Amino acid sequence: MAKKQFDMHQVLNYRKELEKQCKQEFSSAKQNLDTACRQLEHEQQEAAALACEFCSRQETIVSITEMQLYADFFSRKREEIKQQQQKVEQLDRVLEDRRQELQHATQEKKVMERLKEKQDEAFRRELLYKEGLLLDEIATQKKGQE
Repeated sequence: MAKKQFDMHQVLNYRKELEKQCKQEFSSAKQNLDTACRQLEHEQQEAAALACEFCSRQETIVSITEMQLYADFFSRKREEIKQQQQKVEQLDRVLEDRRQELQHATQEKKVMERLKEKQDEAFRRELLYKEGLLLDEIATQKKGQE
């Protein structure tokens, strides 16, 4: 049985490529978010460690300058953590956008695949119908020859 080429195979191929590209972008966005989350966690652990160090050394600090250094460092660390949290939130929004794009691309590809399946089924039915007509014609010719 000859196989008929899907009429819209170029569109289906395009949709498959688009889905593949969306998967790669989603994966990249996920990696970026994971990296940013790890960095945020590292910054928070660093701040907590410094706070513990400050508490243990607080009684032994004698100069105002050293106290000011700790205060400045805490201030800078809080700002870094705040910026990292904003970056994580922004990357989370990007990831959600990529997820939606991937879902849309997957749906579009599935629509084309279903259309292809329907067209293949219609082609098979048409072939079976033509085969039946051919068999009827052969039977009629044999009946006429007898």
